[in-house]
Amino acid sequence: MRSSELSSRVRTALTEYIHVAAELLRADIVGGAEVPFELAPHHGRSGAKATLYCYEPLTREFIAERDSQLARLAEHAAAVTALVGMQGLDSYLASRGAASGLDFSVEDRRPRIASRSRSKRAGTQPSSAGSGGGEQQAKAVLKELLADIFEGQTDFDPHAERVDGALERLAQAELAGASGTVTIIATLHGVTIASDELALTKGLTIAAPQALRDLPEALRAGGEEREEHLLVALVLDAAVAGDSDERSGEGSAHASDVLAGGREVLRDLLRALRLFGDGRVTLGELAWMRPGGEDSRWRPLPLGEGGRPHGMLVVTADQEDELRAFCNLVSRRAPHANELAWALRRFELGCERSSTWEALSDHLLALRALLESEGPSSGLLAGRIAALCATPENRLKLTQRMTRALELERAVIAGTATQRARDEALAGDVSDHLRALLRDVICGHLAADLQTLADELLLAPDEPSGEKMPGKEGEAGEVLDVLV
Repeated sequence: MRSSELSSRVRTALTEYIHVAAELLRADIVGGAEVPFELAPHHGRSGAKATLYCYEPLTREFIAERDSQLARLAEHAAAVTALVGMQGLDSYLASRGAASGLDFSVEDRRPRIASRSRSKRAGTQPSSAGSGGGEQQAKAVLKELLADIFEGQTDFDPHAERVDGALERLAQAELAGASGTVTIIATLHGVTIASDELALTKGLTIAAPQALRDLPEALRAGGEEREEHLLVALVLDAAVAGDSDERSGEGSAHASDVLAGGREVLRDLLRALRLFGDGRVTLGELAWMRPGGEDSRWRPLPLGEGGRPHGMLVVTADQEDELRAFCNLVSRRAPHANELAWALRRFELGCERSSTWEALSDHLLALRALLESEGPSSGLLAGRIAALCATPENRLKLTQRMTRALELERAVIAGTATQRARDEALAGDVSDHLRALLRDVICGHLAADLQTLADELLLAPDEPSGEKMPGKEGEAGEVLDVLV
């Protein structure tokens, strides 16, 4: 999990406190104070018999001696206020080997270190991970944050990578403390549905904004823009993920795994929607996530998706079951490591371009990967596209049209193309043919070796009008025949 996934309010308050605390600690050093050291054993490489000793700065103890000064800082009070009610504080303190509200004084040093070591070996878990933290827990967390950031230092310089790492671990603990579920809300552009809500599978729903309650404040704001998009609501079972990770001995990593899984579900949905119809569908770049129930706070979740929607995918009531089955099929069958996977990614990159002109090369590159292994100099691409996407009597017409698309690409590259409606339509046709081929291979309607299939069609006698083209039978009961 990235530290930026903490709420902006919490991150800002903590960052300000960390820097002000660092200034106070550095001022004491400049004024003549010294960080104490202790002699600690160091065993060196694995298998070495000799035990070496080195001096380690007791940074935690130096900070603890100035606890009262740090607590009087205005930024300390603001940071405590920001943390109060945040889930996972118990989890964070347990991961650091600390108890909630523990006063880390110098006298506590050796018991505390021993406790921290035991907790790491035994995988200590908080007793009430799902509950929001109180003021004492928040103060204890601030002490641990400083100890984490300045561990082993004597100059108390808040290096950015250390601050980010400490905040990341706190963010992981918040998600690990989620009670049962994690909810993600993302905006969806370029789609219209007939119903207020369209449940695609368990925990995944597309809905109009007015159909969902308890939304993040940013999505509840009024205005015309609010009605121009749909929302995707994804509910993940964080408890199941946590149990799985605990069994594998990786309990501390499950928080980021939950969010990674959520992003993957949203990417699968976006891919399926783009293959399903001719709208250029996009997700908003920023989503919102909330660990636990309705008492938890929403916080931003960057998705990294982009692009501008173009056209509109309209899902009628009669198409809802078909879309459910199609999304399930694409999720299970999308390729991951071959020419088809590469072409699918180029198709998606084209869908994220700001214009069809920019997308043209992406889509032609994808078609070349699928249909022109000899290279562009062979001149075979247009004819093979026509063999797969047109009936015999229309192949010549489509071949000529795809040849013009190749000429258009060269003009776009050279900067001599003139934006005309017919050329926009031509670039759109290239995208449509690529989408249809990708969709039908994934659905099982066409063989994965499209180049060989195209050559066989070109060499075969013309089929009588009305007969099915090869590979169109598909898989019974999984999806409807969607070949364009």
